Amino acid sequence: MSVKSTPRPAGQKPPFWRDPAKRALIFQLLLIAAVAAFLLYIIGNTQDNLSERGITTGFGFLSNTAGFGIVQSLIDYSSQSTYGRTFVIGLLNTLLVGGLGVLAATLIGFTVGIARLSPNWLIARLANIYIETFRNIPLLLQIFFWYFAVLRTLPSARESMAFGEAIFLNVRGLYLPQPLFESGFGLIPATFLVAIAMSIALVIWNKRRHEATGKRIPAGWLSVLLIFGLPLVVLIATGVPVTWEMPELRGFNFRGGITVIPEFLALWLALSIYTASFIAEIVRSGIQAISHGQTEAAQALSLPRNLVLKLVIIPQALRVIIPPLTSQYLNLIKNSSLATAIGYPDLVSVFAGTTLNQTGQAIEVIAMTMAVYLTISLLVSMFMNWFNARVALVER
Repeated sequence: MSVKSTPRPAGQKPPFWRDPAKRALIFQLLLIAAVAAFLLYIIGNTQDNLSERGITTGFGFLSNTAGFGIVQSLIDYSSQSTYGRTFVIGLLNTLLVGGLGVLAATLIGFTVGIARLSPNWLIARLANIYIETFRNIPLLLQIFFWYFAVLRTLPSARESMAFGEAIFLNVRGLYLPQPLFESGFGLIPATFLVAIAMSIALVIWNKRRHEATGKRIPAGWLSVLLIFGLPLVVLIATGVPVTWEMPELRGFNFRGGITVIPEFLALWLALSIYTASFIAEIVRSGIQAISHGQTEAAQALSLPRNLVLKLVIIPQALRVIIPPLTSQYLNLIKNSSLATAIGYPDLVSVFAGTTLNQTGQAIEVIAMTMAVYLTISLLVSMFMNWFNARVALVER
């Protein structure tokens, strides 16, 4: 004999224990309470252990004198500088190699990815060899290869490889001329910013004009001409207020100019080439994800191959390329922490390495280092998500 359930009168709320929304809220509150209790236990246990060992906590150590030198610094630094300044030095060096690595990896990756689909058999095979070679060798080994097998085998300073009378390459690094700016040079960067703004306005106007009338002008070439030509005209008009300090061999080493240390070159080359092999595959798959009918339709309109790629294929492929491309950018920035293997003074080597060993403030140093990488990664993700939203298809 079956038992029939009594129907609930209309408008009557279900019992508290049968309401799914309330049960879910209770479970979430219990989970938050459990996590908070666990964190409080970890913090209390850490404080007790530090007290037993007589280790003080806090960030006061940042104002103490570091007492050690750093081989590369983008701002003024000496052994009398504070630990706080070593943190800034390491951060700037990390941002430098990460930013230049992202730029180089993107250029190489897009070039190789497009070459991978080239109808030319030789170009396509060379691109494939590049991808399969560099993405299947561990990054750390590639860093060692560029540092020990390539850069450390260069000639000494007295036997440097010279490129003209201005650029020299030897086992101690790459030496470049350094610009020395004179009064009146401030107009050049100001003109450069104005040229960028004018170029953006030109591209936007050209796009709207093309959508309205179907006519377009070579806005890309005109933008390049504006960005480089206008500052050049101002530079000449102001009498070229810049001189160059050339590197000169004095004794056993070069003095003057800009010195690019071999540790930076090895790390930058390895990060760029390794990450570019993954970006190339992302670009290839993004292009192949576009319907072949799009290419055929563009060719039926007698568009040249370069315009088909620029106006039809790449804009659509970006919607597929950008999400995984973001992950590669984040991987490159985080992989830069391998710099400590060859002694490049990045944040991990200078701050989480030397500073931690001298001060013993492990919790503070590691927390600051982790916060830096977390912040950089979140900022990159936010920018790429914004850019992805800009190029995404908008449904009507």
